[in-house]
Amino acid sequence: MPQPHDVHCRFVTSPDVNAPTTSGNAPGTTGHRDTGRPSFTGDRREWILAAVLLVPNLVLLGLFTYRPLVDNLRLSLTSWNIASPTATFIGFDNYVNWFTNPDSWLIVKNTVIFTGVTVIGSLFLGLGLALVLDQKILGRNLVRSAIFAPYVISGAAIGVAFQFVFDPQFGLIKDLLGRFGILSPDFYQVPGWALVMITATYIWKNLGYTFVIYLAALQARRKDLDEAAEIDGTPAWRHLTRVVLPQLRPTTFFLSITVLLNSMQVFDIINVMTRGGPQGIGTTTMIYQVYQETFVNLRAGYGATVATILFLVLFVVTMLQVRVMQKGEEN
Repeated sequence: MPQPHDVHCRFVTSPDVNAPTTSGNAPGTTGHRDTGRPSFTGDRREWILAAVLLVPNLVLLGLFTYRPLVDNLRLSLTSWNIASPTATFIGFDNYVNWFTNPDSWLIVKNTVIFTGVTVIGSLFLGLGLALVLDQKILGRNLVRSAIFAPYVISGAAIGVAFQFVFDPQFGLIKDLLGRFGILSPDFYQVPGWALVMITATYIWKNLGYTFVIYLAALQARRKDLDEAAEIDGTPAWRHLTRVVLPQLRPTTFFLSITVLLNSMQVFDIINVMTRGGPQGIGTTTMIYQVYQETFVNLRAGYGATVATILFLVLFVVTMLQVRVMQKGEEN
């Protein structure tokens, strides 16, 4: 049995909290010296990073977007022959002339018809094809590629090809209608049919765009809702209108804006197929009038006026679409 004198006891003492620290700082301090200047904090780093990323983009945006808008507005207040080195300030005379010219309202009518039919046709056809080709059917990848291919082809090339399709003498449309004993309309002499021709051509060219966007949205939708509808025995039509289409609402809103903006700026197909005719302005839209007034009639000031009006129309229409979408989400 060990004796008491064999037991070695060690006493551990706690450090004195009142003893001075080796760093020489008072208790409760962080150890940093106060130099009287603000430290290089994380917030400041974030602000500097944001400035480095934003400033170049803002400069480019100002140079290539806002400055041209201001220059175009200034030019619209002048009378300038593009071949002349000087321009004459005339105030709002160009705007008065445009609004009081009867041809301007025919051009607006052409623009509204072309844009409206293009937007509605592209959305409905793109959605319909996407719904069909979202199913597991034989050869669907080949059909998808065939639908999207025209979108990447130049509009001028598409216009040249469709000139032969709509040719009243030996075109494909004439041949197909002739098989049923129907006389082919003259797409190049009747303004109404000429507008139908360029509208159908543009829809065919850009159908792949709406088709691909809708197809991607369909494949990304919630599958559990489809499974729940299938378990409940929901009819196909109700499943489409109550489950599928509500999930595509943001996609439809996005496409309606982009297709509308693109269709109001179509130039190449019109220039190749009709050059704004027949009968002078049969298929002339506002964007094509900008080209004609500026580079054909050499009236750059008047062309800038039409461009400014077109910009304002696009801006107002886009804002209305955004407002309608916001109200729909609130409801």
